[in-house]
Amino acid sequence: MSWSIVELGDLAEFRNGINYNQTNFGTGIKVIGVVNFQNYIKPRYNELEEVNPEGVVKDEDIVRDNDILFVRSNGNKDLIGRSLFIESPPEPITFSGFCIRTRFTSNQAFPRFFAYLFRSDLIRQTLSAYGGGTNIANLNQKILSRLQVPLPPVATQQRIADILSTYDRLIDNNNRRIALLEESIQQLYKEWFVRSRFPGYESVKIIDGIPEGWNMGYLPNLCSKLMDGTHDSPKATEDGYYLVTGKHIINGFIDFSKCYFISPEEHQKVMKRSRPEKGDIIFSNIGTLGTIALVDQDFEFSIKNVALFKPLKKFYSSFLYVHLSDDNTLISMSQKASGTSQKFFSLKFLRNSDILIPPDDIIIQFDNFARLILEQRSLLNKNNQRLKEARDLLLPRLMNGSIAV
Repeated sequence: MSWSIVELGDLAEFRNGINYNQTNFGTGIKVIGVVNFQNYIKPRYNELEEVNPEGVVKDEDIVRDNDILFVRSNGNKDLIGRSLFIESPPEPITFSGFCIRTRFTSNQAFPRFFAYLFRSDLIRQTLSAYGGGTNIANLNQKILSRLQVPLPPVATQQRIADILSTYDRLIDNNNRRIALLEESIQQLYKEWFVRSRFPGYESVKIIDGIPEGWNMGYLPNLCSKLMDGTHDSPKATEDGYYLVTGKHIINGFIDFSKCYFISPEEHQKVMKRSRPEKGDIIFSNIGTLGTIALVDQDFEFSIKNVALFKPLKKFYSSFLYVHLSDDNTLISMSQKASGTSQKFFSLKFLRNSDILIPPDDIIIQFDNFARLILEQRSLLNKNNQRLKEARDLLLPRLMNGSIAV
């Protein structure tokens, strides 16, 4: 199958984003910055910061439906060239000067097709070639304008985009279900352990503000071990064991696709210090403070710069996880974090963090509900990983025309 090859500048126009500083922060208009790209396909509009648009934002700086944003400049070269597809922005939104906007002007281009094309290895490799190495230092309008891209017939572009969008719709639906499950378990925790409306609360006496039979204790009272991972920086290898850090904990799960491997020898060194197992909790105590995941896989992996909670009893696992991910817990702990340039929770601090501990029979009842919710949440996440793998395997074959559509 042979498709025409054209320069992107024949299909689109480009614009750099706005320049602003701390004095512009405030309320007024949301702005997409490099931090908002992650590995997303579309922006998460609810996560955007706002700036005061006065004297900074012009009408032409507002993104539109079907625009595509690229990371133009960043200290991390691996981020250069990452893209976001703008679809149905809910309000006026602008973008930072570290980004470039691509806006299609040709009726020969179906923007959603190009949104997927720009995520393929083919385009990343092409962009990297301009830098003479693995990564480019900066992306600019000239590079984008001269970027050679395949141009299938518009109908073919639409069919390819529709195929890939099917996977993304399923992933989005699962993410919404995961969010609802997370909200339900958080609300259950608040009802029982914050508002003290646990089963049978009507007949329980309150003594000095604490239900009778409950005790103020410390996190280690619920753990057989509370430790942390390595603080070293083992070298990356082609295969071996995943090394998980706080930045790999996303929305309550470990994203192993972002991790790198370390050698079996290095892994064994880490395992002597800490051994994550199914049902354990890993909690970022430096950098990405407070990100948390309940370990839901059986294979071995190593951890770095995260705390590891090993529940003393199996049914403590869900209670500990929800307690540590509760927003009130995180706010309270963050206010006491150590460090100036980079905040952190020391193991001593975590071991001395107090917690109101209910009787085991209450925790068991909570676990009976919570465990089912967490298991369903985990299944949805694993299904998403399979969908992403299938989509990402299909993507290059659709983009190079090896699969007829």
